[in-house]
Parts: sequence; C-alpha cells; structure tokens
Amino acid sequence: MSGLADLPLVEAAERVAKGEVTSSALLEACLARLDAVNPKINARIWEDRDRARAAAAAADAKVKSGGQLGRLHGIPLAHKDMYYQAGLPSTCGSAIRRDFVPDITCTVVERLSAEGAFTFAGLNMAEFAQNPTGHNRAFGDCHNPWNLPYITGGSSSGSGAVVASGATYASLGSDTGGSIRLPAAACGVTGIKPTQTRVSRYGVMPLSFTHDNVGPLARSARDCARILSVIAGHDPKDPTSAPNAVPNYEAALDGDLRGLRIGVPTDALMSEADAPVRAAVEASLRVLEGRGATLVPITMPYANAVATYGAIISRVEGGAIHAQWMRDRPQDYAQHLSGRLYPGLAIPATYYVEALSRRGPILKAFAAEVFAKVDLIASPTIPMVLPTLAATDIDNGPPEAIGRFMAVSNNTRPFNYLGLPTISAPCGFDANGCPISLQLAGRPFAEARLFQAVDAYQRDTNFHAIRPPVVRELVPMVTA
Repeated sequence: MSGLADLPLVEAAERVAKGEVTSSALLEACLARLDAVNPKINARIWEDRDRARAAAAAADAKVKSGGQLGRLHGIPLAHKDMYYQAGLPSTCGSAIRRDFVPDITCTVVERLSAEGAFTFAGLNMAEFAQNPTGHNRAFGDCHNPWNLPYITGGSSSGSGAVVASGATYASLGSDTGGSIRLPAAACGVTGIKPTQTRVSRYGVMPLSFTHDNVGPLARSARDCARILSVIAGHDPKDPTSAPNAVPNYEAALDGDLRGLRIGVPTDALMSEADAPVRAAVEASLRVLEGRGATLVPITMPYANAVATYGAIISRVEGGAIHAQWMRDRPQDYAQHLSGRLYPGLAIPATYYVEALSRRGPILKAFAAEVFAKVDLIASPTIPMVLPTLAATDIDNGPPEAIGRFMAVSNNTRPFNYLGLPTISAPCGFDANGCPISLQLAGRPFAEARLFQAVDAYQRDTNFHAIRPPVVRELVPMVTA
C-alpha cells in the first residue's frame, strides 16, 4: 500500500488507465498514509471517504468497460480548503467559515473532474490564506513533515505537507504573495504560480483580486505540468482569465536546455540569502548549466516600486473583501490577520489607483530590461534557513518574530505584482534537515519553459523523490 502512495501522479494515472492498479487501491493508499501522518503534521481539515470511494469505484468500472479515459482518470486528490465544491465544506482555514458549505463548484475542480480526478479531503491552510508560515488559530498550526517544529510555509500549508508525505498525488494551492511556492519550498515539493490570468479563479476564495493565482503542488515538474494542462485556459465564468491557448506542457520536457539563458541576480534576491541556501541554489544552477543553460548575472530593476505598490494593492483589496466580517466578527480574526487587514481600510484610494495604474508600465519596462538579456530568473524561493513555528509566531512569539515572518516571502512577493509565472523546486537540505528550494521566474505565459528547466534538473537530481522522516519512520523502506 505504501508503494502506491508514493507513485508519481503521471505514473499512477498511466497505471490506472492500463488496468495495472485500481483507483480504489490508490485512494486507500492515500487515506492510510494520511491517517498515519496527520496526527503529527495536522494537515487535514475534513474528508469525505464515502463520496471518494464511490468516485473511485465508478472510475474502476469505467476502466473495465473500456470507456474513454481522461488524463487524470482515477486519481484521488486533496486540496487547500478554499476551493468551493457543491455539498462539501470550505472553511478557508477560518472560524468564520467553519460551517460554510457552498452550492457551486469552482471551475478548476470541475476541470480536474472532467479528466477523471476526484477530491477526498480539504487541507489545512493559513486563515483566509493570509500568512507565509502555516500558523492557524482556528484549526491548529500545520507542521513540517521534515522537522515538525518548523514552518510548512503558507498559506497552502496542508497542501505542501500532504504532497510531501505522499498522502495525495497533487494538490491545488493558491498564490497571492508566494502561497504555492513557499509551502512547496518548505516541504520539498514542486509548485508553480502560473501567469496572472492563466487559470480561472471562479469559485475560489478571493484574497486579492489583482494578485491571486491558482496552481498545483505536486512531486515533480512533470506532475505539475499534467495538472496545469488540465486547469489552465479561458473560463467564461471568470472574465479575467486569459484567452491564450494552452500548450502541451509535457511535450516541452525533453531535458535539453541548450540556448536557455538563466539570469542570476547579483542584488537582494540572491545576495541576502543565508549561506547554506545560497550554496544549494548555486549548486542547482551548475546542474542546469550542465544541461546546456547559460548563467547571466543580472540586477532586478524597480524593486522598491514593486514592493511598495504590491503591498498597497494586497492590503486594500484584502480589506475590501473582509470589511463586513471585520465589522461584524472582529474577534474571529487572528491578531496577525487583523493587523494586516485593518490598515488596508485607511490607505487612500489615490494610492491604490496609482499602484494599479503603474503595474502595466512597470511590467513592460521590467520585461524590456531583464528578458532582453535572459529567459528565466533564478533565486532561492525562501532566502533563509527555514525558521520554526515558534520563531515566526507574531501573535505570541518574541518581538523579532515579525522580521522573520515577513522575510519568509521576500523573494516570492515581487512576482505576484509583476504577474509573472514562477516555479519552486527542491534543491537541497539545511543542517536541520529542512528543504531548500530553487525559484525560477519567466516571461508571461512561459510556463512550458519553467517546466522544461525544472524537469531537466530533476532528471539529474533526486531531491524531489526523497520522502520526509514522518514517512520513513512509518515505512522505513520508502525513500522515493
């Protein structure tokens, strides 16, 4: 059973389609693994075993009948608990929505279902998707499967922890300032924030209309490519979704990086990283160089404007979304969340409009200056050695916790304001046994190139295939 839980998503789908394994067996493997690890990592908010088992049985019957199968046929998935599914809970990690059951299903889950996947659980997350660490007052903090006292990254904390633990083959997360990439990095899995507008957000809890993104966390670039190929594309229910055609992302995974130019910042994104983090990222770049890529030193222009305008937008839009609940139920917000949302109500409208109006020109200037020289931008995903939950607890911890808390997302936030596609992949471990990860960003709609680079890296390394201690302690023979 443990072997099935640790299959890559693409292999699991292929084996189901060939009749070599049943969807029911995959589901039971995931449920058994989640039961085993959840007491330690606290990543599950709810599950619906009866509904999932019925879906798995139907998938198996379709295989036997010779019916046409989708690209994810029979694959059980668990998602961050903010994806609306009619008749299932969607707590958004909050006390306010603890009992909320939507009557609609979000577009991305509908698209996964159309390709044969089904949902069996909702996963822990930062309250209303608003912290980078995995702290949660309503449902308890999520813990890192590599070293339990350490942060999982947020806000898709349960997604990172459960994918890393082998209890789901992939998970939808959301990314407003790094919330896919941070838990992917902290938990040693692969996660991509697509280009802004690449994926529909209909039926997904909003945080910032301008910065929100939907994307997958999975065990490899290939697995993420399969998921993104299913969920990407225009959606009439989301008028902000782009009309661009969706390429065959998996077709780009050829391992050949000749001609690819990777920009390596000489300023803040790289220079301010802790020494062990910088060393691991530099080693990963040498692997990419060995595959044919060329490394080019660059600087990151407009950094101060990007940081300032991005902060204004996220606070104003978050405040607007939560304004009524903040008036009616202020006691139900964690202290750090209130501290983020209330200032948004005091920011002048002129500042917000300025931040919005400057976004396009800054992106155009940034692209002209940077992407004229390089194809991708490399940096650490999290610039520091991973901190503990206690050291980043800004509600109850030491005064210096706020600095550590904010620094976790220093390298991810800029790419949300710029709207650029950005991927995180594991590239090493620190002295505490916690993962270190490489972040790559590209031009708008260059997801295929990001997948190509990370897949090439993962052909020559095995960081993405190693299972964390919470799994190895349960099943000592499982290392991949």
